[in-house]
Amino acid sequence: MSFWTDAHCHLQDQYLRDWKAEGDARYALTRALAAQVNRIVVIGTDATTSSEALAITALSGDVELFATVGLHPHQATEDLAPISAMARAGHSRLVGIGECGLDYYYEHSPRGDQRRAFAEQIALATELNLALVVHARDAFDDLFDVFASEGVPERTVIHCFTGTPSEAEGCLERGCDISLSGVVTFKNAELLREAAKLVPLDRLHVETDAPFLAPVPHRGRANEPAYVSLVGEFVASLRGETVDEVRAATAANTARLFNLPSQ
Repeated sequence: MSFWTDAHCHLQDQYLRDWKAEGDARYALTRALAAQVNRIVVIGTDATTSSEALAITALSGDVELFATVGLHPHQATEDLAPISAMARAGHSRLVGIGECGLDYYYEHSPRGDQRRAFAEQIALATELNLALVVHARDAFDDLFDVFASEGVPERTVIHCFTGTPSEAEGCLERGCDISLSGVVTFKNAELLREAAKLVPLDRLHVETDAPFLAPVPHRGRANEPAYVSLVGEFVASLRGETVDEVRAATAANTARLFNLPSQ
């Protein structure tokens, strides 16, 4: 029997509290395993949540946990030094840098600071041969500009992709993988669904971004890793592939992306 992998979520206490999630990280893992999810990547967004992501991996058991460290574009004005120190410490479950990137929808940090922090994290991922987890919202032109000047690490994923078909093609042409979240199930996501059909199966990932962006029929409530199965099933139907095909391929793709040990 194959299992799902949640390529991107946030199980840190502060996120679960903010969304009034049912239970803690341990509870989420129990529910995930019941939904045939046995690997989860917990994502850092600043120094505190990155440290917590690494600590959460100690809960690994029947569900394997891995972590990334990074500065989200909303936190781009913060010091990258703690992130760099964590990345260089060689934690056995550290598999990536990010999420980092550009967010011009909310623009909580000045664009110049976002570009600088993004470029620094590209360099860090390249130096340490770690996967790069990219957040891009309403910023694909500048994203491609930064890639042109700084390069694209060999293992790079655009997480929670919400762009157009042409933006998906631009990411793929630059060597990026694409990860789909529950947004693909939303009623107003027609362009995203068209983009999702363009992604080669060997470049596709599924994620929850929990506790954010719960898929239909749970939209508006706290998300959890168990729901990656709903995302994957929807994507399989959308693309005309079997659930088994999408489950096996996305799990293998995420293992390759993050250089996870074989199961």
